[in-house]
Amino acid sequence: MITLTQLEYVVAVDEFRHFATAADKCFVTQPTLSMQIKKLEDDLGVIIFDRSRQPVVPTDIGYKLIEQARIVLASTQRIKEIINEEKQEVAGSLKIGIIPTLAPYLLPIFIGDYIRRYPGVQVEVEELISEEIIRRLKHDTLDVGIFVTPYHDSKIVEQPVFYEEMMIYAHPDHELLKKKDVKTQDIATPELWMLGDGHCFRDQVVNLCEIQETQHKNLPFDFESNSLETLMKIVDREGGFTLIPELATLYMTEEKKKQVRSFTASKPLREVSVIYSRHFTKQKLIDLLCEDIRQVVPPGMLKKERGKIVEWKKVR
Repeated sequence: MITLTQLEYVVAVDEFRHFATAADKCFVTQPTLSMQIKKLEDDLGVIIFDRSRQPVVPTDIGYKLIEQARIVLASTQRIKEIINEEKQEVAGSLKIGIIPTLAPYLLPIFIGDYIRRYPGVQVEVEELISEEIIRRLKHDTLDVGIFVTPYHDSKIVEQPVFYEEMMIYAHPDHELLKKKDVKTQDIATPELWMLGDGHCFRDQVVNLCEIQETQHKNLPFDFESNSLETLMKIVDREGGFTLIPELATLYMTEEKKKQVRSFTASKPLREVSVIYSRHFTKQKLIDLLCEDIRQVVPPGMLKKERGKIVEWKKVR
């Protein structure tokens, strides 16, 4: 007979690819975990993990069984959610991953109020790059991501919450600030400072102006940052320009806002969504999260029709 505990152990080994680490995370001894997985394999008549390799990897049949195990475990979690809904309680745990180009601007304006409004919800938030959020969602070590879409993955559900402009932030003396009309082709120059690889905002910038990776020929040094705040400070000091999300302007002084320009035609937008895996069970918590985010962003950002969404992830 298959037990939920055995499925939990199998999923843990798949996540950490190491029996001792998985046992530690499950708060059991390694012999106990190993024995239960071996018993499951014997009962099913298959080998789930190839133990001859380090780190251990699932066998072909193991991958299929692990995917089903994740679905079963998620479905059992739904029982608790049904009870909470019947009692009209907002309770449970919510592990949130948020990308670095959203975290410093969005989190401060909503997460505190969300936690105070729903004290029965245990919230954990971690700043992660886009692909790591997707990986963790698929491995059920994260409940939801606050993320830029569309992502084009049939295993991921996307719930758009707002649309923010991609805007120009330039040195006070830069020619872009003197132009009456700014078009996307105007930024396809070597004076553009960009985020490093792994950031969806970087990919959006590349797609927006249809450029190859910028060579930075006119910049004082070669630098790719993981922080938009760092890029803006370098622009202030060294010249050039970068692109920033609209939320970043909410924290600027009126003087700093003079260094910001919008594109005058076909405003580029990035679609910000709450995303989760297809067998996610905490639907009430996800709906409340979306509602709270929509309440704190400027009303104009709720309008998709004010511009054109810039893709960052190619269709698979």
